[in-house]
Amino acid sequence: MRAVSFAEFGSAPAITELPVPQPGSGEVLVRVQASSINGFDLGVLGGFLQGVYEYEFPVVLGKDFAGVVAGVGEGVTRVNEGDQVFGVVIRPTLGQGAFSEYAVVSEQHGIARRPTQLDHTRAGALGLAGTAALNAVDAVSPQRGETILISGATGGVGSYAIQLAAARGATVIATARPGAEAAFVTGLGATWTVDPDHLVAQVKAIAPSGVDSALHLAGDGDSIAELLPAGGRLASTRHYEPTRSTLVATDIMADPTPETLSRLAAEVIEGRLRVPLAKAYPLTEAASALTDFTTGTVGKLAITI
Repeated sequence: MRAVSFAEFGSAPAITELPVPQPGSGEVLVRVQASSINGFDLGVLGGFLQGVYEYEFPVVLGKDFAGVVAGVGEGVTRVNEGDQVFGVVIRPTLGQGAFSEYAVVSEQHGIARRPTQLDHTRAGALGLAGTAALNAVDAVSPQRGETILISGATGGVGSYAIQLAAARGATVIATARPGAEAAFVTGLGATWTVDPDHLVAQVKAIAPSGVDSALHLAGDGDSIAELLPAGGRLASTRHYEPTRSTLVATDIMADPTPETLSRLAAEVIEGRLRVPLAKAYPLTEAASALTDFTTGTVGKLAITI
């Protein structure tokens, strides 16, 4: 099968021919149709996850997937061959990924059936970022009429979080630079935009008493915490721990359970959540997609197989 992998730390990702992986007990073989770029992929490629995960070279990149079940291992009961599925590749080691024609995933975690109303390209850009966004928004539970600050709003997680928070009736303040970024986040439902280089001053001009909750997806955690009053809720995907004990803080690790993935699909189908696809690349151009991702492109970059 064709896959985008790298052979050792420091080597560039390239199209390679690898054996089709075989599903073990409780595992599912997926013929991948689509994936997308996430910041996690850059962390894997850069070797930044050494000590957190074991690398099994050659390492195939890609966490998100949408495709068709091509085979099942012993004991699998939740899905059958031919089922349309999507989700996130969750494995204890880094080796198999979704920038490939086939991937093996667990039956129990990181996979859900793809509804026919959700095409595979959008489903393939939903799993990891959508899950992190939903987990973060659930953690701070914005209420109708409250104000939420989303720092890192133009990224994949942020673009989903804006929509999820706005759908709950919250007023969203989103970080974005003037121009295309500001237009992007307001198009997703943000009421206000603030320049990340002038975050504290601009947020205080909008909400002098502070914001009710905040999502720390990028930027300086201390500056974001400063904008929350006592009892304010903060969720961070950056493992930031505020020094102020008066804040209610939650560290977010995306947890793509089948139930969470199904919730995300329902949000898309029912029109409350849009997958903001900026561009789709064929598998052979995945390396170019990774480069483009580092330039700050707004919206999700899809990989089609």
